Amino acid sequence: MWINSTIKMDIDKDILDTFKKYAKIGGFLFIILGAIGIFFPSFMTLGTLIFVSYLMLFAGVSSATLTWISNRKDWAGWLKSLLLIAVALYMIFYPMSGVATLGLLFSFYFFMDAFGSFGLGFSAQDTKHKWVWIFNAITSFVLAVIFIIGWPFTSLWLIGFFVGISLFFDGIALIVGGYAVDKIEEDVTKKDKE
Repeated sequence: MWINSTIKMDIDKDILDTFKKYAKIGGFLFIILGAIGIFFPSFMTLGTLIFVSYLMLFAGVSSATLTWISNRKDWAGWLKSLLLIAVALYMIFYPMSGVATLGLLFSFYFFMDAFGSFGLGFSAQDTKHKWVWIFNAITSFVLAVIFIIGWPFTSLWLIGFFVGISLFFDGIALIVGGYAVDKIEEDVTKKDKE
């Protein structure tokens, strides 16, 4: 259905070619990173921890700079900055505790995702897609329980394993997207010739 609407749009060939190329390259890189995360989850966990820690540190410093420039008396801005910087430094200097903290955050995320999906599933009465939301909710709930049962000890490998799986399937989606653009271009070319 969406292919027909895409045909009607004015498509920039250079943008499509660039997307195709980099979607396929990025997809293969994501698949490789995902496989590393699946087979060596501890390394992926530490890589994720480092990435999240430095991202939080950057966010804390940026927030402090913005607070300094805009309103130096904003205690909430300073508190936010201080908390971001403190948690980031804690995770950087105590990586095993940081991994446990990250595992706890992942479990909170999965619980919230489960409750939100249950809400969407049960509010979508008499629709076919209701079961997709309920399945997603059950899956997220099970993942949260898996995190909590073995926490903090399972965090070292679970985080990397789940991030690896996510990257692996993101890579597949990018590759499929790149090939879908090929198919769309073929359909547009056939339509133009007719």
